[in-house]
Amino acid sequence: MDWGGTWARASVANQNGELLWNTRLPNVAGGSKEQLLEDAESVLGQAIDWCGDRRIAGIGVAAAGPIDSETGTFYAPPNLAVLDGVSLKEVWEAKLGYPVFIGNDANLAALGELKFGAGVDAASQGRPPRTLVYVTVSTGVGGGVIDRGKMLLGANGMAGEVGHMIIDFSDRAPRCQCGNTGCLEALASGTSIARAARARLNDANFLPSLLMDRDIATITAETVFAAAAQGDHLSQSVLDGVVRALSVGLTNLLHLFNPDIIVLGGGVTRGLTEAGLLDRINDGILQRAMSERHKEFSLVPSRLGDVAGMVGAASLVWQELGLA
Repeated sequence: MDWGGTWARASVANQNGELLWNTRLPNVAGGSKEQLLEDAESVLGQAIDWCGDRRIAGIGVAAAGPIDSETGTFYAPPNLAVLDGVSLKEVWEAKLGYPVFIGNDANLAALGELKFGAGVDAASQGRPPRTLVYVTVSTGVGGGVIDRGKMLLGANGMAGEVGHMIIDFSDRAPRCQCGNTGCLEALASGTSIARAARARLNDANFLPSLLMDRDIATITAETVFAAAAQGDHLSQSVLDGVVRALSVGLTNLLHLFNPDIIVLGGGVTRGLTEAGLLDRINDGILQRAMSERHKEFSLVPSRLGDVAGMVGAASLVWQELGLA
């Protein structure tokens, strides 16, 4: 299962990282804890039913954190706030009857990319990753680090919350869902892109824009990317801010973890890739890198796309059960 701020998705995976069956259900906007749990359990139930007589090794869950990977307990998750304090492991092992292994969605996406995605591509070119940093830029911003084949989890399994490093210290820094201001997530996520575009349209001094004729409430990150592709200066200026924020944030990760590969995933990354902006982000990192050795990395888009967390959740099951 991959459970994020927008969807609860479930798949059946084999040990080759292949997804044999998939389904998904949108999270109900403003839904209660009970409603979200019930909907998530329903998609898991469909996956279990699909398996029929096949032996199920276990259930892997990639969830929008922070989440304690040992107990499977959510701790103030910004994008699944009503699940604060809920232990998915405790609830679902008792209810579903299979071992349940849980991790932060971005940590597990990093594991999936290492085992079956960008890491495999790098290894095939004679550069097996020693340290892989994965950053998802989507509804929120999250991250995961794999060093020498092992996930960097931290004392309580909550390492890798890269979306909540502070990038903007100014008085005008936007507020993040975590409660702080100026977080990378508040500057570069899909949510923040839409919010920034709306704010500029509400500014009396805003640039003329293709977005002017739209209902402001319907503006999304996809809307902004589409308008930018048509030459809309307001939308392009919003994306310029995203490029700057990601360049700074990824440089911080470069200096912290010295990765030889940085993998970007998530819906916003797809938009940035299609807009040809990854090279600008890469250039921004290189300009800020403190040494030539730090510059020995590659910045690549996710090869697994939006199933990276799902594949990583399956990888976690095989790993924890000693089957990988």
